[in-house]
Parts: sequence; structure tokens; C-alpha cells
Amino acid sequence: MSQRPEHNPETENQDQESPQEASTSHTLAFFDKEFLLRDELRPFRIELEILKPELILRDYKISSTIVVFGSSRIMEPETARQHLDKAQREFDANPDNAELSKKLQLAKRDLENSKYYQQAWKLAQIVSNNNPDKKMVITTGGGPGIMEAANKGAYDAGAQSVGLNIVLPHEQEPNQYITPELCFQFYYFATRKMHFLFRTKGLVIFPGGFGTLDEMFEALTLIQTKKTKPFPIILFGREYWKKILNFEGMVEEGTISRQDLDLFHFVESAEDAWDIISAYNYKN
Repeated sequence: MSQRPEHNPETENQDQESPQEASTSHTLAFFDKEFLLRDELRPFRIELEILKPELILRDYKISSTIVVFGSSRIMEPETARQHLDKAQREFDANPDNAELSKKLQLAKRDLENSKYYQQAWKLAQIVSNNNPDKKMVITTGGGPGIMEAANKGAYDAGAQSVGLNIVLPHEQEPNQYITPELCFQFYYFATRKMHFLFRTKGLVIFPGGFGTLDEMFEALTLIQTKKTKPFPIILFGREYWKKILNFEGMVEEGTISRQDLDLFHFVESAEDAWDIISAYNYKN
């Protein structure tokens, strides 16, 4: 691990309490929280958000990751089944209630989508068990849903995994399966997205919302514009992606090229995703 200073500047000269020393202007700059949070210090905070995870990941010798994106709302199958059973009972007791009917349909969809939780867990298991020396480390956004499933898969395989959590208006706690020493928190989306891509050897994207789309399109743009070296981008669940995004329409409108469709792959199983990742990384 990296070396720390031999002395602790925070505790030195604490017995001196003159008015001058009690003033916040006398506080060492890197211990002055109010100063560090000034608008003018934003560039330095951004730099720190880049450096802290970078140095810790280096300390733990993590040089390659498989990044898993996807909705925080996708449930574990048993939880989804319980929600559906509850929604069904409520609807059966009041079948003329339109809101309960809608709630029942959403619960049925949640149970159907819970298959992606299982596949994310399975993929993390495969990655953790089948790459030499376990050098490819599962990395997620650190939250619930698909992120939890992938971290859990690595955890159940006895492998370490990374979580890159983000401060949100509504509290997002890190899931319990992230390796504690590799559980990071970010304030800035930009620095977080940089760390997703710094070490990635493959990006697996499960169905998700705005955040998932944002992360996916940034990766596609960087590869399309040659700002980063290519790596596999895998979209899990062709039916979902075809429903919400019309890639062919973009080609027809001339906003992307036909060859841009080769930047990503559709898969339906964890095994197929691993086949693409391993074929690319072990021949390049």
C-alpha cells in the first residue's frame, strides 16, 4: 500500500488555542471542509474523485474489469414473485380498481424481468471463475437491482468486486456484496463514468433507464469517435433494446453508419456474453 506521512498534521499543535489559531483561516487547507467545498475548488474536488479510486485500485492491483450496467429496479426473482402475489390478492379483492389493475400488470412485468437479475448473477459467476488468475474484476454502479446481482455473483464465487456508488438526492446505499475496500462513492457523474471505462475489458448492459442509457451511449460514442480503444459492448435482451431504441432507424436517417451497428452485440444468456468477452480479450 502507499506510504502515509510520518507525522499527523491534524493533531500537531492542538494545545495552542490563541484567537489566531482558533480562526478557520489558520486551519490547514486540506482539513478545512468549508474551504474545500467552495465553488472555486470544484476542479480540485473532481481531481480528487479521479485520484482516490485510481490509487486504491492500483494498490489492489486491479487492472482489468468487466463492467455491468442495468436497472436498479430489477428485482431478485423471489422478491418479484412476492410482489406479484400481493398485487394479485389486492386486485382480486377489488377487480374494478384501475390502479390495482395497472399495479398487477407492472408486477407481472417485474417478475418477467427478474430473469435479468439471475443472468447478471450468473455472468459474474462465470467471469469470476473462468478468467486466468481472476484478473477480470466485476465492477458495477454499486446499487441494488442488476448491480447487486452482479456483485453478488462475484461474492458467491469468492471473488472481489468493485462498486462505484453515486450521491443522489434520494439516498443510494451500496449493496452488501461489494468488496468493502473497493466500494467507492462519487459526487460527480463524469468522474464515475471515467472509472467505469478506465480498465474495462467488456461492458455488459442489461435493461435499464436513463442512467443505463447515458452510460451505454457514452461508451458507444467514445469507441465510435476513437477516443478509446475498442472493447466488447454487449446488450442483454434483444427484445427490450429493440423495443426502446430504433438503431436501424438511426441508420436509415443517416445519423449513424451501418458499420456502427457492429459496435455492440445482442445476447440472451450469460454464457453467450462470456463467449464474446473471452474471444475478444484472449485473441487481442
